Amino acid sequence: MDLHAMDRYIKSLIKEAGHKIRNSFLSDISIESKSDANDLVTNIDKEIEQFFISRINRDFPGHRIFGEEGFGDRIEDQNGVIWLLDPIDGTMNFVHQKRNFAISLGIYEDGVGKLGYIYDVVNDDLYHGVQGGGAYYNDERLRPLGITTIEESILAMNATWAVPNRHFDHNGTLKLIQDVRGIRSYGSAALELAYLASGRIDAYISMRLSPWDIAGGMVIAREVGAIATNFRGEPGNLLEQDTFLVANPSIHSRILKDYIRQK
Repeated sequence: MDLHAMDRYIKSLIKEAGHKIRNSFLSDISIESKSDANDLVTNIDKEIEQFFISRINRDFPGHRIFGEEGFGDRIEDQNGVIWLLDPIDGTMNFVHQKRNFAISLGIYEDGVGKLGYIYDVVNDDLYHGVQGGGAYYNDERLRPLGITTIEESILAMNATWAVPNRHFDHNGTLKLIQDVRGIRSYGSAALELAYLASGRIDAYISMRLSPWDIAGGMVIAREVGAIATNFRGEPGNLLEQDTFLVANPSIHSRILKDYIRQK
């Protein structure tokens, strides 16, 4: 796979999709709920995913697509080249705020992340990573993450993970909130991974994320030295929903050891 040629193609494709999304602000948006009332999908999510799929099928007929809205392929293994796509990550923000959402895309070959992209559509900010070739913010290379401590860190996490639940002991999460310098929640896993890679936050925790939420961001984050695992310390799951922690390497193991307690 020619990563440089793919990179040029994908950047052009993403910018075109972003233009379509910005134009949608001028039209009526149809909103539906998926698994629950807060799990939203719009006609724009669906149209953008179909736009990507039509182009990928035309120009890369041997590749498979794993998309959030279900228009791609049924993916049960990691063989070959797979595009993992979330056409609008942060749909609730898209609907309510018209900002703080992103296109998230990861290109994997036999389970290995080759290219990753997070496009902040409204701000026209593109984060991308190339396996072994670094991570970039608007084509400026991002520096490797520096050493930090829990006490000096800013953590991104949804507030719901700090309340009683059946999955893990929230007391550990509350202790983490007390120990870190600050907590943020942006409502888009893709943007939170981009902010981690660019040093704006130091860790991101989620109890439940799907492969297309993290695929692009993992490629970018790993190129600056971040560590991405589930709560068991295993690599991020690219086939099904799972827990997720990505963090500066100097605090990742301490978060897992001292604060994450699964039931």
